[in-house]
Amino acid sequence: MKPCVFIHTNEKQIVGAFVAQHALKRNSRNPDGFDVKIIRTDDHAFLRAREGQPYLRDGVKRPWSMNELQSFTPLRFMPPELMNYSGRAVVIDPDVFAVGDVFELLSRDMQGKAIMCRTRSGVKGIAAGKLGFFATSVMLLDCAKLTHWRCEEQFNEMFEFKRDYMDWISLKLEPRETIGLFEPEWNDLDRLTANTKMVHNTRRITQPWKTGLPVDFIPAETFRLFPPIGWIMRWRRQLFGAHAFLGRYRRHPDTNQENFFFGLLRECIEKGIVTEDMVREEMNENHVRHDALEVIERTPPLAA
Repeated sequence: MKPCVFIHTNEKQIVGAFVAQHALKRNSRNPDGFDVKIIRTDDHAFLRAREGQPYLRDGVKRPWSMNELQSFTPLRFMPPELMNYSGRAVVIDPDVFAVGDVFELLSRDMQGKAIMCRTRSGVKGIAAGKLGFFATSVMLLDCAKLTHWRCEEQFNEMFEFKRDYMDWISLKLEPRETIGLFEPEWNDLDRLTANTKMVHNTRRITQPWKTGLPVDFIPAETFRLFPPIGWIMRWRRQLFGAHAFLGRYRRHPDTNQENFFFGLLRECIEKGIVTEDMVREEMNENHVRHDALEVIERTPPLAA
């Protein structure tokens, strides 16, 4: 079995997933040496079965919604099952785009570790109280060492209040000695430099394909440095609705990252991976900014 890169996504981020799939093959010197597969939330009924039910997230109970922008994140733990618990896999979010060659990551020496990733950092890590814990948005997996990963069963434990989402997603429940670190450039958080291997548009409010759209994600509702912020966010959601007063997505501050995404999207359209009709449909659904086709027209082509 070839090593495989899995991109997990929901329908809100499906365009990003197709662009990510294209970038992985485009920027590898060995594109035939690995597979790329997209894992979609709509293909897994156990996620939808919990719609509206409360689950445990960072010590707070909040309702599960398939309509949440990042409802795909439990599927980060599915690749070992899909690989029959053998071989190598990389799993990435649909807002992670390869700049370098992912085959280098798939074939590197893991030094006996089951998982390789990077640590959380910056505002996200501080807000979640998880600074120094692990970012699972890009992981290299030795699937044979992860036979205890059973995605559906462990997802359901959150609704029995036996498993906290944040502990799960931050790898806090994994033995520390089984986790190794790779260079941050394999999951470069809203940073694109000459050393970047994968750029991750992790700050949702500035994702380049969403500029100008109404915000459709639920912010964090815990903030250990100043807990009243978390209380206010919970009251806002409970009193006025999930997305009330959250405003609109802003333009990404780095034009190079915007140009990189739309340059890749242009190539996807040229190759028939994504059609203009699909982009228009996603615009109508408020999944993609309404001027996307105009942005593609003015974006310079990417270098070969």
